[in-house]
Amino acid sequence: MAEARQAGSCRSSLTTDGAEVELSAPVLQEIYLSGLRSWKRHLWRFWNDVLTGVFPASPLSWLFLVSAIQLAWLLQLDPSLGLTEKIKELLPDWGGQHHCLRGALAAALFASCLWGALIFTLHVALRLLLSYHGWLLEPPGAMSSPTKTWLALVRIFSGRRPMLFSYQRSLPRQPVPSVQDTVRKYLESVRPVLSDEDFDWTSVLAHEFLKLQASLLQWYLCLKSWWASNYVSDWWEEFVYLRSRNSLMANSNYYLMDFLYVTPTPLQAARAGNAVHALLLYRHRLNRQEIPPTLLMGMRPLCSAQFEKIFNTTRVPGVDKDYIRHLQDSQHVAVFHQGRFFRVATHSPYGLLSPRALEQQFQQILDDPSPACPHEEHLAALTTAPRSTWAQVRTLVRSQAAEALEAVEGAAFFVSLDSKPAGLTGEDPAASLAAYAHALLAGPGHDRWFDKSFTLIVFSDGKLGLSVEHSWADCPISGHMWEFTLATECFQLGYSADGHCKGQPDSTLPPPQRLQWDLPEQIHPSISLALSGARTLSGNLDCHVLPFFHFGKSFIKRCHLSADSFIQMALQLAHFRDRGQFCLTYQSAMTRLFLEGRTETVRSCTREACDFVRAMEDKEKTDPQCLALFRTAVDKHQALLKAAMTGQGADRHLFALYIVSRFLHLQSPFLAQVHSEQWHLATSQVPVQQMHLFDVHNYPDYVCSGGGFGPADDHGYGVSYVFMGDDRLTFHISSRKSSTKTDSRRLGQHIEDALLDVASLFQAQQSLRSRVRGLRDEPSGPTRPTCGTLSSRIVDSKVPMAPTGL
Repeated sequence: MAEARQAGSCRSSLTTDGAEVELSAPVLQEIYLSGLRSWKRHLWRFWNDVLTGVFPASPLSWLFLVSAIQLAWLLQLDPSLGLTEKIKELLPDWGGQHHCLRGALAAALFASCLWGALIFTLHVALRLLLSYHGWLLEPPGAMSSPTKTWLALVRIFSGRRPMLFSYQRSLPRQPVPSVQDTVRKYLESVRPVLSDEDFDWTSVLAHEFLKLQASLLQWYLCLKSWWASNYVSDWWEEFVYLRSRNSLMANSNYYLMDFLYVTPTPLQAARAGNAVHALLLYRHRLNRQEIPPTLLMGMRPLCSAQFEKIFNTTRVPGVDKDYIRHLQDSQHVAVFHQGRFFRVATHSPYGLLSPRALEQQFQQILDDPSPACPHEEHLAALTTAPRSTWAQVRTLVRSQAAEALEAVEGAAFFVSLDSKPAGLTGEDPAASLAAYAHALLAGPGHDRWFDKSFTLIVFSDGKLGLSVEHSWADCPISGHMWEFTLATECFQLGYSADGHCKGQPDSTLPPPQRLQWDLPEQIHPSISLALSGARTLSGNLDCHVLPFFHFGKSFIKRCHLSADSFIQMALQLAHFRDRGQFCLTYQSAMTRLFLEGRTETVRSCTREACDFVRAMEDKEKTDPQCLALFRTAVDKHQALLKAAMTGQGADRHLFALYIVSRFLHLQSPFLAQVHSEQWHLATSQVPVQQMHLFDVHNYPDYVCSGGGFGPADDHGYGVSYVFMGDDRLTFHISSRKSSTKTDSRRLGQHIEDALLDVASLFQAQQSLRSRVRGLRDEPSGPTRPTCGTLSSRIVDSKVPMAPTGL
C-alpha cells in the first residue's frame, strides 16, 4: 500500500554517505550475505520446520513405516532388498548378545532413510506442480484438461490439514524474467505518458542498456536467485524501507478501519479489552500454526513467511540503516494515554488475561489522574522524525531510560487510548469520516510509537483502528489479523447488556505499571523539533473516505469482468477528469505464489486504458464503442496483473538490476531514469480474505471497511479500495493540502461519477438503464438516509451471532 512512496524514495536512500560505504562491497559478497541471511532464517525456524517440514507426511507416518519394517525384519522378510544387511554390517559390533539390537537399529535406519527420501520426493513433486501457472492465465469458467490434471495432482500431493508454514518447503522460487522482456514491458508502460521526443530518448537509453550492461547484471541476479530464497525481497525490504531516512508517518505506515456504521460498545476500556484479547488469541494461534495457509482460489498456497513478524516486532532506527527487531515472545503491551506511558501485563500465572480483566486494566489507566512528566507527552513524536535524527536521539534516551524504552519496544504491540471520539457522525458524515481516516493515518503525531509493527488505536467512543508500519510485511498480512480481531471481539467474545466485556473483574491483579522516563536535558529540543515536524506532516494530509452504495462486486461479476480491473479503469477515467492528463499509476500486486515473495507493480495506465478514457470523453463515441474499448482495457489489465503475480512483472526486476549496478559501481542512465519516476496515482485493493467470519447478507454493516495510506508523490493521490460484501465499496483517498493540483474530496466525486458512467455502458435494457440513471438522483455516500440510521445504532445495535466458521 504505502510502498509506492518508499519505492520512489529508494534512489535517494542509495546515495547517502553511509549507504555508499555499504555499497562499496563486492557484489559477490553481498549475494553471499543475502543467502546467508536466508539460511539463518531457516535455522531460526528449525522447530517449526520439524513440525511442518515433513508435510504432507507426518511423524506418525515415520512411526508406521519404522514399525512395518521392524515387523518385516522380525518375520525374516527383507523389503529393503539387502540394504538392511549392508547397514547392519556398517554398525559397530557390540558382541553376539546385541545381534538383535543391531538388526533392529539397521531396520530403523533403513526405514528412516526411506521415509526421508519419500518426503523429499513429495516436496520436489509439489514444488514442480506449484510452478505451473497455466490455471491463472485461463479465462474464468474455462478450465483446460492440463489444468484439471494439475489440480487433481495438487490435491493428491498437498496432504490434509496443513499448518500455516506447511507449504514453505514446497513453494517455488521467484524466477528472474528475461531482461529483454522486462525492458520491452517498461517501454510499453511509459509510452502513454511520454511525449514522442521523451519516448524516443528513453528508447535509446534502453537499447544502450541492453547492449552494454544488461547481460552482466542479469548474470548476477540469476546467481542470486539460485542461492538466496528470493532474488529481490530482501533487497526490497532493505533499500526501499530500512535504508529510507524519511519520516515513517504517512510515508511507511498505513491504517485499517473499524466497522463504518456500528460500534459494538461505546465503552473505550471494554472495546480495548476485547480487541487486545482477540489480538493475543490470534498470536496464540499463530505461534501454534493453527492459522491455515492462504489458498489462492481455494487451491494454490501462498507464502506465509510474513506472518512471523506481526507481533513482538519493532523497527529500530539506525544512522544509515534501520533494522527489524523481533522477539520470540512478549507478555505485555505498551499503552499511551494523555501523554503517559504504561506497561500492561497480558498474562497471569494461569495464562492469558480475560477480556474483563484487560478492561479493568485499561479503565485504571483512563481513571488515573496523574499528569504527564515534562516532555513525556510528546516523546513518541521522535518516532516520526527523520530516521538518522531519531537514531542519534534514541542513544541518549536508551542511556537514561533503558527500562522504559525496552518496555515499549519489547511489547507485543502498542495501544493508544485516544481522548477524542471518531467515526461516522450525523452532523457532517463526510467530514467525520475524513477526520477518522486522518486520525488513524497520522493523528496529532505524538500518540503512537510508529516504530512498532502496529498500533491499536481506541477512541473515546469505542471506535477502533490500526496503524501499521510497512517494512515487516504487506497489507494482506495485517488485514488477515484485523479481520480475525473484529470478528472475534464482536461475535465470539461479545459484550454484556451494559456494554462491558463479559465475565467478572479480577481484584487480585496488580495495577498497570507507569513507565518513568528520565529524559536528558539535551534531547528536549529534539522532541520539540520532531513534534513540530510531525504536526506539519499531519496538517498537510488531506483524507477522504467515500462509501459507494450504488453497486458492488456482484454487479461487476454479472458483467463477466474482473472486479479489480473494473475499478482500475474507472480510476483512470476519474483521474483524467481530475487532472486533465494521464500519469504513471502504481498498483500493488502480490507475488506470494513464490517463496518469500512480497509485491510487484502493475502499471495500470496502459495504452488501452487511455484509449477507453479518451472515448468516454469524446461525445461522438457511442456506448458500444466505449464498451468495446473498456473490455479491451480490462483484458490488458488482467494480463498485466497475472504476469505480475507469476513473477513476470517489470518493476521488481528493474529494481534488482539497479541495485546490482550500484554494487558494481556501473552508471546506467536508463536504470537511473527508471528509478527517478514519480507515481502521481498510487492504488491498492484491501482484500477481505476471510468472508466466512462475516455474515454479509444478514448483517451487512459488520464488514471490515478497509484502510488507506498516504500519497506516493507530493502532487499525487493515494487511493485504496475494498469490496464490502457483494453490493458495497469503500474508497480511501489521500493527498497533500500543500499541492494546488490535488483535492481528495474532488477526486472522490470523480470516482463516483466514473463508476456510474462505466456501469451505464452495461445497461443494455431500457429498464436497467433507467435504474442507473435513478441511482444518480439518489444521495450517495454517507449522506444517504440509511447512513444516518446506521450511525445512530452505535449503542443500540445488536451484535449478530457468530457466523459459521468462526
